[in-house]
Amino acid sequence: MLPKWILAVLVAAAFVLPAKAQDQAAIERGKYIFTAADCESCHTDKKNGGAPLAGGRALATPFGTFYGRNITPDKATGIGNWTEAQFHRALRDGIDDDGHYLFPVFPFPSFTGMSDRDISDLYAYLMAQKPVSRKNTQHDIKFPFGFRPLLVFWRTLFFKPGPLAPVAGQSEEWNRGRYLSEAVVHCEECHTPRNFLGGLDHAHAFAGNPQGPDGQKAPNITPDPETGLGKWKLDEIIDVLRTGTTPDGDTVDPPMADVVDGTSKLSDPDRHAIAVYIQSLPPLRATGK
Repeated sequence: MLPKWILAVLVAAAFVLPAKAQDQAAIERGKYIFTAADCESCHTDKKNGGAPLAGGRALATPFGTFYGRNITPDKATGIGNWTEAQFHRALRDGIDDDGHYLFPVFPFPSFTGMSDRDISDLYAYLMAQKPVSRKNTQHDIKFPFGFRPLLVFWRTLFFKPGPLAPVAGQSEEWNRGRYLSEAVVHCEECHTPRNFLGGLDHAHAFAGNPQGPDGQKAPNITPDPETGLGKWKLDEIIDVLRTGTTPDGDTVDPPMADVVDGTSKLSDPDRHAIAVYIQSLPPLRATGK
């Protein structure tokens, strides 16, 4: 008969090992979501040699310059003290660990559509990364847009909490493509024009944004034959997501190149689903110049 202490160890291991396997599975799933969402691009100051996810990356907008925050699990300067519930609230509701409204330059209006499990898995992945001590850079916001209480009115006008519900009557693949495009990869955040308050103009969803991130123009990706992707084949859309190469042999420039770095690592079915959804959009003329 086994000694009691050995039996106790075996019983404990029977519970611990499956739990660790579940944790590792969540981390791997979270890595997939992290990559698809291109989190590293906004939260790493690559231009100045910043550490991965330690923040400091500047993003110029019509409302001022915003800086990606430290999302490493450092307890003093990152999100190491955030509970999973607080992380979930940031993505689903746009509210930080202190209860403050987040500026929508952080694309929570899109991330709110993510499923509970994907948010939970993303949290698991981030908490498994190397903590980096780096204080967050203060945003440089034009008056009066830095006054956080004004975000109450902005949210009333432009924010609809998720998650994103499947559309009845559409295929599972189409709904998967919509979920990835609108919530995880958050394509609208760049490819949809914004009004003077910075809200997405959903009436012209995906029709291009003449004032995209850092002042760069984001093209029309609806199936409009003259100003969009109407002449592109499904496989050509998939190729852009996989390699960054357009049908005319050109390659996409940043920031789309950063996005492709994420979509290139998606599964073939997920890239196909995104392309199917993009091709199903109503064809709209590009807005602006």
